[in-house]
Amino acid sequence: MTSESAKKVPKVRSAGRVLYEVSVSYTGSLNTVRQREPVVTFFSNLRKAVDAVVGELAINNWPVKVNYTAVYRGIRERGFYACDYDLRGLRVFRIRIVPRVLNPVLPRLGIDENPAL
Repeated sequence: MTSESAKKVPKVRSAGRVLYEVSVSYTGSLNTVRQREPVVTFFSNLRKAVDAVVGELAINNWPVKVNYTAVYRGIRERGFYACDYDLRGLRVFRIRIVPRVLNPVLPRLGIDENPAL
């Protein structure tokens, strides 16, 4: 066994996988007439998340205020993106996109390396 192969240490991923949580929460006075629970969906790709939101808005005849650049910049600057939709001055729902980490890095638990090695 060479010294190079003895020094090889298995690689550990430094970070978990990022998923994008897209939530649609119904707000405003129209929610009192028809109460609805927030709808939460997860996507593994930001582009796919934005495309799904844009497609759903277009199918249901809502104006498309969401685009990839705005979502990307909002997440980079504030850590989330939010867009409110209203009808005749009354808020109807809010779309919120937040990055979430799946399987975060495990903590080291404060145990030091064995000094005998």
